[in-house]
Amino acid sequence: MTEAAKPVGQTAGDALQHLFGRTKVVIGVVHLAPLPGAPRHDGEPVEDIYQRGLTDARAYLAGGCDGVIVENHGDVPFSKPDDIGPETAAHMAVVADRIRRELGRPIGINVLANAALPALAVASASGAGFIRVNQWANAYVANEGFMEGEAARAMRYRARLRANGIRIFADAHVKHGAHAIVADRPVEELVRDLVFFDADAVIATGQRTGHAADLGYIRLIKEASHLPTLVGSGVTPNNARDILGIVDGVIVASALKHDGVWWNTVDPDRVKAFMAGLRP
Repeated sequence: MTEAAKPVGQTAGDALQHLFGRTKVVIGVVHLAPLPGAPRHDGEPVEDIYQRGLTDARAYLAGGCDGVIVENHGDVPFSKPDDIGPETAAHMAVVADRIRRELGRPIGINVLANAALPALAVASASGAGFIRVNQWANAYVANEGFMEGEAARAMRYRARLRANGIRIFADAHVKHGAHAIVADRPVEELVRDLVFFDADAVIATGQRTGHAADLGYIRLIKEASHLPTLVGSGVTPNNARDILGIVDGVIVASALKHDGVWWNTVDPDRVKAFMAGLRP
C-alpha cells in the first residue's frame, strides 16, 4: 500500500501553537528607527537604534504580549525587494538577535517592502521563528509600485538556507495597496491562494497602518481557510475583544505607542492596560 501524497497547501500544524504554545496571541511590533542606508537615517549611532528596539520589545513583553515582530518601519519611503541593500538585513539581524537572546520569546521579522528573502536571511541569522510577508501570492499596486507575490522565490530560498522551520505569516488583501489586478477574483479566493502556496498564517488588515478593518471583512478572511488568522492593523483597546472573538491573534503597535502614534516609542502603561482589558 503506497503512502498517501501530501495534500497541496498542507501546513505543518498550527503555527501559533507551535511558536507561542497557545492559539490566541497578541504580537507587538518593534518599529525600528531609520537604519543606515535609509533616507531618514541622520547618523544616529546604531547602538542607539538597537537599544530603542530592545526597550520597545521589553515594554511589549513585560506588559503581557506573547511575542514581537521586528520591522524596519523607519525606512520610509520603502524600497522594492530587489532594491534593498544588504545593510538593512545586517542591522536588523543584530537587533533581532539581541531581542531574542535577552527576552527569550518568539520573534518575527518583516522587511519592508515585501522583502521576503531579506526577511528570511534576518530570521535565519537571528533565530527568529517567523516572517511576515505582505504580498505572498498574486500581485498588487502599492506605494512602491507594482509588487509581485514572493512565494516562489522565498520558498526556494528558505529551502537553500535549510530553514524550513521559519513560518510564513502572509497578508491577505494587504493594506497600502490596490488589488485591481486581481479584482475579478473574490477575497476568499485570494486567501486560498495563500494556503495553496504554503503560508502558515493569514493576516487581515485595514487600508493603512492604524486603520481598522470591518468585522465582517475580517470574518470573511477567517472563514476562507483553515489557517490561523490574525488582524494586523487598527487594533485598539475598544475593538480588540471583538476582533479576538473572530480571529486567532492580533498584531498591534500604534495603539500601544505614546500618544497612539506609530513612530513614537512603546508606552508600557498602554501595553499593560491593553492586555488587562483582554483578560477575563
